[in-house]
Amino acid sequence: MHRWRPQGRLIILEENVAEGQPTHLVAVIGAGPAGLFAARELALNNMHVVLFNRDIKPGGLAEYGIYPDKHRMKDGLRMQFRQILGMPRIDYIGHCGVGAHADLSLDTLRALGFSAILVTVGAQGTKKLGLPGEEARGVFHAKDLVFHYNRLPPFSLREFEVGRRVGVVGAGNVMADIMNWLVRKRQVEEAVAIVRRGPAEVKFDRKEFEPIVANLDQAALAVEMARVTPVMQAVGQDPEQARAFLLSALPKALPPVSTTRMRFEFMASPSAILSDASGSVTGVRVDETTLVRSGSDTKAKSLGTSRVIPLDTIIFAIGDKVDDDFGLPVEGTSFVKAPSPRFPQEGHSYEAFDPQRGVIIADAFVAGWSREASTGLVGIARKDGVNGARAVLQYLQTLPPSGLPDTGALQSHLASLPTPLVRKEDLARLEAVEQLEAERRGLEEYKFASNEEMLAAMGVADAVTSLR
Repeated sequence: MHRWRPQGRLIILEENVAEGQPTHLVAVIGAGPAGLFAARELALNNMHVVLFNRDIKPGGLAEYGIYPDKHRMKDGLRMQFRQILGMPRIDYIGHCGVGAHADLSLDTLRALGFSAILVTVGAQGTKKLGLPGEEARGVFHAKDLVFHYNRLPPFSLREFEVGRRVGVVGAGNVMADIMNWLVRKRQVEEAVAIVRRGPAEVKFDRKEFEPIVANLDQAALAVEMARVTPVMQAVGQDPEQARAFLLSALPKALPPVSTTRMRFEFMASPSAILSDASGSVTGVRVDETTLVRSGSDTKAKSLGTSRVIPLDTIIFAIGDKVDDDFGLPVEGTSFVKAPSPRFPQEGHSYEAFDPQRGVIIADAFVAGWSREASTGLVGIARKDGVNGARAVLQYLQTLPPSGLPDTGALQSHLASLPTPLVRKEDLARLEAVEQLEAERRGLEEYKFASNEEMLAAMGVADAVTSLR
């Protein structure tokens, strides 16, 4: 999972809606940036869009993936999302799962009159390395922790037993965010970033390192740089440039609030999780690697030797994958896309594909992290959602006119679901209640920790959802 932040300025939404009545009913599954901006594109082109969201609140990783203290960033994004949801041709159905074993299946949506389905649910599955001992107590995935400290139910209520010595596998912005939480919130004794390649390949932004760089053990970094310097030089990398980047956050470093010792272990590829008789983590065995050239890039190559890093907690920040049980074919970390799409956008396929039958799933499309898991910032997801919507629009042009979409069957089906569903008006009430609670507590922001609390605050605990 990559760190989420917006690209460029806030968008001014233009309501240049096509004339006439909506011509098709389109389902967009997932209300993160890709889904929201896809819904906007479809609505602006005369479609009646129903935006289904597993969570109560919209925003996806823009709401629950950005570090909690980025209030200004989140407020800007929420303003954009509010504008989108305010569009009259977009209905919002929150607290409603879609999938093979969820409230609604894709076949159910088809039966209820949707002409096309655009899946933008992101990467809800967990990517694992399949290492021996990976199920030990004290092994976590970064996404679960990010959801926990951002208060996304049910992760917000889960207890995470984080020990004194914590290893974070990864070298991107998610690793930096997890380190931020470990260093400044949990204040662990030692936090170790475990990196398969070298210091020249780290992917985090300098700004994301500013909250934790004051805790960086610079003496340990000097020793580690001396160890990897010959390998870096052998592949044409500049060790001093890499070291300078790692220390470039120091001028704007936040004052430390803990004595946590933060350090790096480079050229180390986890090969096994070690645990004691009770099943608790005691360390990670890493294969020692070297760097080899691969075109203009480098790859890590095992040296055939290993060492053990003593730890009592391990967190994997290595990306994510889509949900295998959603109802679309999966290959690797993403849903399968048509190799020869009918409606390509900027050279990419957005059309779901059944590799067993060798056919395109005609009415199903994917965008955002559903198309390519764990890729991109908010601005990239936004663009991908728009492109996915444009592929859908081209497909809809091949269908005979459906007339004014009939939502009667959909309304009846939603009313029959046992799950309390959430509408746009409900979101406005929830936002107002949480804002009042934040003011009462003297906080920048307040979030209810459970779905039950949010539903009660909105007054929809026993309500059903109807469409206009």
